[in-house]
Amino acid sequence: MSAHHTTMRSKEELREKWMKPEVITGSEILLRSLLLEGVECVFGYPGGAVLYIYDAMHGFDDFNHLLTRHEQGAIHAADGYARASGKVGVCIATSGPGATNLVTGIATAYMDSIPLVVITGNVATSLIGTDAFQEADITGITMPITKHSYLVRDVEDLPRVIHEAFHIASTGRKGPVLIDIPKDVSAAKILFKPVDSINIRGYNPTVHPNKYQVDKLMKAISEAERPVILAGAGVVHSGAHEALLEFVNKTGIPVTTTLLGLGGFPSGHELWMGMPGMHGTYTANNAIQQSDLLINIGARFDDRVTMKLEGFAPHAKIVHIDIDPAEIGKNVPTDIPIVGDILTTLLEANAVANYTDKADAWRDQVKQMKAEKPLRYVDSSDELKPQWVIEMIHETTNGDAIVTTDVGQHQMWSAQYYLFNQPRSFITSGGLGTMGFGFPSAIGAQLAHPDRVVVSINGDGGMQMCAQELAICAINNIPVKVAIINNQVLGMVRQWQEIIYDNRYSHIDLAGSPDFVKLAEAYGVRGFRATSKEEARSAWEEALNTPGPAVVEFVVRKHENVYPMVTQGSTIDQMIMGDSE
Repeated sequence: MSAHHTTMRSKEELREKWMKPEVITGSEILLRSLLLEGVECVFGYPGGAVLYIYDAMHGFDDFNHLLTRHEQGAIHAADGYARASGKVGVCIATSGPGATNLVTGIATAYMDSIPLVVITGNVATSLIGTDAFQEADITGITMPITKHSYLVRDVEDLPRVIHEAFHIASTGRKGPVLIDIPKDVSAAKILFKPVDSINIRGYNPTVHPNKYQVDKLMKAISEAERPVILAGAGVVHSGAHEALLEFVNKTGIPVTTTLLGLGGFPSGHELWMGMPGMHGTYTANNAIQQSDLLINIGARFDDRVTMKLEGFAPHAKIVHIDIDPAEIGKNVPTDIPIVGDILTTLLEANAVANYTDKADAWRDQVKQMKAEKPLRYVDSSDELKPQWVIEMIHETTNGDAIVTTDVGQHQMWSAQYYLFNQPRSFITSGGLGTMGFGFPSAIGAQLAHPDRVVVSINGDGGMQMCAQELAICAINNIPVKVAIINNQVLGMVRQWQEIIYDNRYSHIDLAGSPDFVKLAEAYGVRGFRATSKEEARSAWEEALNTPGPAVVEFVVRKHENVYPMVTQGSTIDQMIMGDSE
């Protein structure tokens, strides 16, 4: 029998073992149920209210848990795992401060529609509401930022709750689900019977679009002279990247991808225009403004994409395809609403899609704009430019790495200058803009894809918000390559203060940051520093060839700005092009 068959058999044997009806504790039920849901790794941090759960892990070799150094590190790692794999990410923390330390991570996942199951401990049911030690009403605190939450008061409900939580997190518009387990529930014993059926009243996301609406879309395409596709994260979440490519090849409509949609359409395609919005490309922004048909596929018309709403896509008929009906018409009035799963909708559209001859002149115009106004910056021979660093990282990884970023200027430069051709390759906090997200999310992404190169691009500010997770990279030899774009300043805030607040710089100096090479070495991780192109190339090459984790600090020009830039209150074609204008 081949090794493949052996692992298949052993997986089946393991399932049988986990499903065996036995009288066990709530904690053991939790661990077995997670394994039955296909969970490969849980990220967490123990404390009093979850000690029965951690006790159940002792000697349970089938269960894989990674101890992070902060609960925020745990949830961002679970989030990165979910974004990179498409599976549900899982994290666990204790009650009170353990649970509240997860709040930022829950909000981050909620804003970006990431499937997570977040498990918290709580004080015993008899103590709930008494302000007991380390008690916090985490279900109440997180109600606006979870897709659903459970407070499990009876151990009998636990198998059903866990199964439902995974279903809710991973279907429809994906998102985080919280399960709060009081300490006595995790200790109580019952006969374990796994649940594999689902019946949630009132929860039935629309997957198949209304055929009549799809017909209206196809008719609008046949009549349009200047059509544009705006593709968002929904394309990635629904696994629709190939269907989108087919749709574009069949219709010939130019495409712009949002920050979270990057990689959902290949950047090398001649009809790709780059990213739209505040730091979008000249071509993408002008194409939207000139379009007569704007087809939004799985994007939510975020304010950083639309900028001044009154002047957004003024000549366009708006089509919006989304699995969440609440998004349609929320920000931009929609002419053709289509509620449904993106992949299902595109497959139906592809069956009848035709090339739009009417848009020939438009395609030529778009190609001309791309050729005449590409992204550009003024390079330097004596200073290291951050854009150059991103281009160098792209070149040395052949554009095949999974790239995670923190939030700020380096995030925008990564979106602009690292060209993605695969979905789930760009992992960044879009909606919430969470500093501290970049590095721990890379750890989760690396565990999801042990064989791929994972690069975490961070600023000197965000890196210090979760730098303690370097410990788990060192201990577990997780080979994340960390690039720190160090401009000694809170770069994006400085850029706004320069351009919008008339150079009134207020509390942005990060000069007191640590020596990042020494910081890496203190955790047992190899560290490098580069201040010139030559140093940058050799340090980065050595980092890539290091078998384990590595940190490279790129000391870049302090006063570099991200261009193009659209200031608030302007329409997206009113771009400041910067030094290269």
